[in-house]
This record gives sequence, C-alpha cells and structure tokens, in this order.
Amino acid sequence: MERSDFKIEICANSVSSCKAAQEGGADRVELCAGIPEGGTTPSAGMIRSARMSVNIELNVIIRPRGGDFLYSACEVEEMLYDIETARKLGADGLVFGALAPDGDVDMEVMERLMTAAEGLPVTFHRAFDHTADPLAAMEKIIGLGCVRILTSGQKPDAMQGADMLATLVKAAAGRIIIMPGCGVNASNIKHIASVSGAGEFHFSARTRKESRMLYRNLSATMGNGSDDYSVSVTSADIVRNTVAALL
Repeated sequence: MERSDFKIEICANSVSSCKAAQEGGADRVELCAGIPEGGTTPSAGMIRSARMSVNIELNVIIRPRGGDFLYSACEVEEMLYDIETARKLGADGLVFGALAPDGDVDMEVMERLMTAAEGLPVTFHRAFDHTADPLAAMEKIIGLGCVRILTSGQKPDAMQGADMLATLVKAAAGRIIIMPGCGVNASNIKHIASVSGAGEFHFSARTRKESRMLYRNLSATMGNGSDDYSVSVTSADIVRNTVAALL
C-alpha cells in the first residue's frame, strides 16, 4: 500500500497532541476534550490555538457531554452555538451525531446541525455504533450529506468489528467514507485495512506524560480514580510507527 492510498486521522485531546499528530505524519486531527467520556466539545481557546498551531486538516467534535446520543432541546441549542464557534475559528470539518430513542438516526436534530454546519464536511461519529440497524442508518446519514462515518463496526473495537466494517464499506460503494476507529494501532491496522477495505483510519496514538510537579498531594484527587500527576498525550512516534505499519 502506498502512502497516498490512505488517510490517517488522530483523535487529539490538546494542542500539543495536534502538533504531535502533524509531526508523526497524520493527515487530519479530530480535536476533542473529555477523552475518558469518548470525546466532548473542546473549548474555543483550544480550537483557536490548534488552528494556529497546525496546517493539517482540523475537525472539531461537537458533543456536549458523555453518555448517550439522545439530546435535549437545550443540548441541541448548545451544539448549534458550538458549531458556529468552530466554524468561525477555522475548523475544516465537524464531527457529530444524534440518535432517537429507538436507536435510529434523529433526522430532525441532524438536519438542524447540518444546516448550521453551512457546508463544512461532517463526520457522523461513533453514535453510529449505537444504531439499531447500521445499514439503514448509513443510508440516512448519506442522505443528510455527511462525508464520513467513524465506527468500530458496532463492536468494542475495530479489530472485533472488522467484518461489519467490510459490510459497510461494500454497501457504501464509495458514497460515503467508512473510517474504522477505536483500538486501531500498529499491530492491527494492516489487518483491519485488509479485511475492511477501508482507506481512512482513526486512532489516538496516546502515551502518558509525567507531570512536572515537584510537590504532590496524593490524598486529594480531582476525580474518581484520576491520575493527577500524568496526562494522556499523542505521541508522534506512535503515529509514525502506525503509519509505517500500513506501508
């Protein structure tokens, strides 16, 4: 496989992770906060700083909270404001998804969000993995005008979902990009590519970075089970090695 045959998107949780993704050879970043929750909308400051720091494509996730993808009227309004902010700050694309209570695509909410996107390319994120009928959902997402679906093939990770990914790629027939994500790494990306036939891949390439704090109060943590003295960041070397594994 030639480098031009595929695209790499890195899930970046900070500006430094965006820089590492670019250094490692990524084509695009998905900028998000709240990684432990599966990704939430980053701050305006993070979006602006990331846009000024990298020249690869910058997609911004629009997700007001963790948990399910059934949104209240207030949450939809928040998403609309966040879309406007991301557009104004120079996002190249947006990442969002909304579901109805029965596991179908919430067409009413999605149409409002797509209108607010004003033509920016939209990736329907892993809300797709919680749809009751993935093939029917894909057709609706295509009809909405989304350019891409991020999915693990409705399994815990893309390796386990490789067969479903292959089914989706075949059914899409070039009408929308099916991008495997979740658990993609240097040890399995070539297999996932071979089985699925996908040409774009999403992963985080993260490692732990130790805090520079000298004084540490280990009895006062900031969250349930949190590690306050290290952070998760994208590694340029891991990006580079994963890209190389496809060649």
